[in-house]
Amino acid sequence: MAEITAKIVNELRAKTGQGMMECKKMLTETGGDIDKAIEAFRKKGVKASLAERTASEGRVIGAAAADGKSAALVEVNCNTDFTAKSEPVTALGKQAAQALLANPGASAADAVKEQLTQVSQTTGENVVLGKTAVLSGARVGLYLYGISGKIGVVLQFGGNVANASDELITDLGGHIAFSKPLALDRSGIDSALVEKERAFAVEEAKATGKPEAIAVKIAEGKLNSFFKERALLDQDFFNAQKYKGTVGNMLKEKGLVLEKYARVEVGQ
Repeated sequence: MAEITAKIVNELRAKTGQGMMECKKMLTETGGDIDKAIEAFRKKGVKASLAERTASEGRVIGAAAADGKSAALVEVNCNTDFTAKSEPVTALGKQAAQALLANPGASAADAVKEQLTQVSQTTGENVVLGKTAVLSGARVGLYLYGISGKIGVVLQFGGNVANASDELITDLGGHIAFSKPLALDRSGIDSALVEKERAFAVEEAKATGKPEAIAVKIAEGKLNSFFKERALLDQDFFNAQKYKGTVGNMLKEKGLVLEKYARVEVGQ
């Protein structure tokens, strides 16, 4: 029987995602033959490759430049929440986010390719990079939802950027994280979706016996409600105790322009 070394055990773990003791036991049963061990695991329903296992858990990890002019988000996916909150995954995400800051046009996955393989082998899970986002400008803020670690937002401001305080970034980032706007403003929402909503509202009004002209006016009113739900600048700021009004008006009063934002959530 071939010697069952730590190297061959780790190799089997990397290919099957099974625990160390399970891999050692299977190698013992198959005489140290890794191919036979993989076949034996497959007969038990275990997939033969980490890459075949669904990476549905994960974390969103971010990094911000010290000068406040750029920030990046990286989604790291794996198989279990236990691994998602582990130190190797956190370190990998931070390294990928820093790579994006250094070179926004590059592939974060390529920049940490070796580390991805190493973390996969260490954890025995399919660890991959998912969505990424990076913004640069006069003032860029970063928000990470700390409770779950699964949502991140980056925000790029123009105008009087001195008013883009850390508190504002936290408040607005939190608003975006949980309100899930479709776009920054009305123009950013898919025109086909807007027309679909308009047509539905017109037909709904006509079904109540309203004339065409009245139905169209009613539809426009309903569209305003639609935009108030879906366009960020039209949304009411979520914390009325701090500001009662729309996000757009709040920013205007501060002399700020939100030029861009990006929201990243695990699995979304």
